[in-house]
Amino acid sequence: MPSLQPYPSYFPVAYDYAERLPVGWKLLPNIAIFEERIERGHDAEELLSVTIGRGVIKQTDVDIKKDNSNEDKSKYKLVKQGDIAYNKMRMWQGALGYSQYKGIASPAYVILKPKQKINARFFHYMFRSGFYTNYSRRHSYGIVDDQLNLRYTDFKRMYSILPPLNVQNAIVEYLDRKNEAIEQFIRNKERLIELLEMQRQNKIREAVTKGISNIVQFKDSHVDWIGKVPFTWDVKKIKYCADIIYGISPHESTYNDKGEGSILVNGPVEYSESDFGYTRELKWTTDPKKFAPQGALLFCLRGSTTGRLNICHADVSIGRGVAAIISKKNQDFMIYAIKALVDFISDSFKGSTFPSVTSNDLNNYLVPIPPTFDEQQAIVNFLKEEDRTFDLAIQKIEKEIASIKEYRESIITAAVTGQHDITIQIPDK
Repeated sequence: MPSLQPYPSYFPVAYDYAERLPVGWKLLPNIAIFEERIERGHDAEELLSVTIGRGVIKQTDVDIKKDNSNEDKSKYKLVKQGDIAYNKMRMWQGALGYSQYKGIASPAYVILKPKQKINARFFHYMFRSGFYTNYSRRHSYGIVDDQLNLRYTDFKRMYSILPPLNVQNAIVEYLDRKNEAIEQFIRNKERLIELLEMQRQNKIREAVTKGISNIVQFKDSHVDWIGKVPFTWDVKKIKYCADIIYGISPHESTYNDKGEGSILVNGPVEYSESDFGYTRELKWTTDPKKFAPQGALLFCLRGSTTGRLNICHADVSIGRGVAAIISKKNQDFMIYAIKALVDFISDSFKGSTFPSVTSNDLNNYLVPIPPTFDEQQAIVNFLKEEDRTFDLAIQKIEKEIASIKEYRESIITAAVTGQHDITIQIPDK
């Protein structure tokens, strides 16, 4: 394949994101390219969603299956195949895309109908690029980021680059091929991370249930997920080897009036040392028993994140849906033991649509306990070293993913702004 070269000739433009464009290209206000489609009353059409990661997709393909749409869809807007839809509140984050489908979308979306013959997928790539989302943010209005709004009246005054149609087609074909290869690369790398995390969990489970020395005598724990344990070990309920602090539902009677503070009310969303859950500004509780101390293991008790864990890296007041676990002997070992446990207790969660763990369940979950602090700490030291190995491998893969995403951004920007002549890549048909 020939190396990428610039176009034969250019002309200067006054545009923040390109100093010049290839001869034959245009820089036009969006109103010259698109008009807003506002067609309602198509309730029977399939519901579509506009996402940051995947563009326009069917609602049935959304990862979170809960349908948050209104029951009355009379005000929902018609989307036709070939339209571009964007979320007014999230355009600047890339929540937009070309629609392959006919359907209806939330009134919060703007539907763009081409006014001239174009390849709308060219604009899908351009509008989702970093330079254009920054451009969108500059024209969005709101007090804070979460309220930024790009109305069609503002969008239509923005400018877009318009190559000749045959060049649009060539660029789309080129970017589709590149993007498909990059997406496959990312999927493969993400799968590798999943496999490494599974291997990490297997290492944890093996160490906290079988030990790390050459133990020859085992006994049956009578717990399915634990299996056999070293003969000298105990198997105990969590309540007997740890203190458990349960959060309370926020209520005026439980808070004082000495100022505002953050309270953890919705539980940990994933295991992360930097972010241990959602917070909400409420008055601090006066009850010290409702504070989770630094180093406590946070356990999510309800909702879609039931069973998720996190380490508390600062003293925090905990609310409903969260439990803090503090070992009576070795906190680090307790953390590893419960990390091994959570993979095997989902069957005990109450409820199917809104799973939860009761305080009674958590109190009575069984974990293996080596008899001495030194034996526990030896396992902890072994697992921390294993963690470092896994972390390094995963960080390397994450850097590869970040690098390929940066590369994708660079080739999209170069293609849609005319830095590289894509037409030499694909012969005319």
